[in-house]
Amino acid sequence: MPMAFVNGTRLHYHVEGRGIPLIFIHPPLLNQEIFNYQKAQLSDAFKIITFDIRGHGLSDASPAAVTYPLVVEDMRQLLEHLDVREAVVCGYSTGGGIALEAMLAHPQTFTGGILISAMSEASDWYLKGRIRAASGLSRIKAKRLLGGLVGWGNADMSLTFNNLYKGAVQGDSRNIRQYYDYSLTYSCTDQLSSIEQPVLLLYGEEDAAFHRYARMLEARLPYRDLVFIEKASHQLPTKAPRTMNRIVEQWVSRRFGGAAGRPGRAAEEVGTVQVPVSAGDIPPQRTENTQQL
Repeated sequence: MPMAFVNGTRLHYHVEGRGIPLIFIHPPLLNQEIFNYQKAQLSDAFKIITFDIRGHGLSDASPAAVTYPLVVEDMRQLLEHLDVREAVVCGYSTGGGIALEAMLAHPQTFTGGILISAMSEASDWYLKGRIRAASGLSRIKAKRLLGGLVGWGNADMSLTFNNLYKGAVQGDSRNIRQYYDYSLTYSCTDQLSSIEQPVLLLYGEEDAAFHRYARMLEARLPYRDLVFIEKASHQLPTKAPRTMNRIVEQWVSRRFGGAAGRPGRAAEEVGTVQVPVSAGDIPPQRTENTQQL
């Protein structure tokens, strides 16, 4: 169980593969188990780095309140601990806000971004209501109920659910609530135009509630590619992994020329495309990769 003491706390992390480093950020309550398909399917091409945010999973509980800037500094120091100078930062759902904050705060370290069903702010009543409800459940320490709901919503099969649920109930209720609460008020929308790194925006075609956030990011990020995956919902890492991972592999290789470092001006060639989900993404069939989880 690899642990790193960084920024005054112990973080549980995992590194798999070689090549361009990709560091993944999970949403509140969940932990790095949400990226098991990415570890299994992308590590042949890239160095995949996952970690449990402080107070989540097997990372230590945090006496300091969990905020996006604090998590970004944890990530920066974790990369330093791993002797990784530059990485593409990948954030899922509310983890996308942390990815944006990382690119804004440390452009020399986080040289590109992949935002998966993500947003730069929570500004519609539906999303804010869901975050408030989750925060309320964590406030009364109903981790098992909340873990069951979130785990079930993200699971493609019982094995995935068991992994997600186990990671969820291991976290610290106070830190989980702090992550939810910070997500309610965070906004970097006005700063998006200053992000010069290339960014891949990935959304499910059926995730209609998040399309407004996809368009918001598309309109304001200078160098971005927007991809909608057909017949896919919000939970792309677990419910459309083959398609998502194929797009990620092609995009990173194209934007970064097969080597870590700064992308060339080819990142200015942006567009919006719609990609059909691959047959391998249709649950609940067990594949060779899912058996490795």
